[in-house]
Amino acid sequence: MAQAFSGKPDARDLDKHRPQLLKYAMLQLRNAAQAEDAVQETLIAALRGIDGFAGGSSVRTWLIGILKHKIVDSIRKSSREQSLDQYESSPEDMDALFAPDGHYADRPADWGNPEENLSRRRFFAAFEMCMESLPKTTAQAFAMREVMGMETPEICTTLRITSSNCWVLLYRARMRLRECLERNWIGAGGR
Repeated sequence: MAQAFSGKPDARDLDKHRPQLLKYAMLQLRNAAQAEDAVQETLIAALRGIDGFAGGSSVRTWLIGILKHKIVDSIRKSSREQSLDQYESSPEDMDALFAPDGHYADRPADWGNPEENLSRRRFFAAFEMCMESLPKTTAQAFAMREVMGMETPEICTTLRITSSNCWVLLYRARMRLRECLERNWIGAGGR
């Protein structure tokens, strides 16, 4: 866990966080050039606003807060530049997960103690791999909601989708992540 920083950070203090910031940005944006741009803009904004850093949080927490805004800006920009593919997956893909009576076709595996699993590094590696396997817009909607804590209207505005489409994307993300984690974490003996 990062400790609070006493004093004002300098450029070297900020740059040492680049690898973690880049990893976070890649998970959200899924494009190396966009992720690097967002991190670079974050570091520039941090240098410009360094006098505003009060030191009440860790430098990394402060930088991630800036990065979240840069990621949202990047997503908004790319959504203006290209139309979103609203047919990333078909409803038939989800139908295979359910029996005709609406229950799961295969009962979800026992995930054990979720809090214990969350603390394991291998879980996050499996989770990251599963996130990368999601269609881009689906992953972005999920990350905005569950990782960045954004509300549905803000996600819809950023991705230029309807609230109905947002909820479908979130549902599909959860189902696919569940399936992927069961296959690559639970079923692979990850816990």
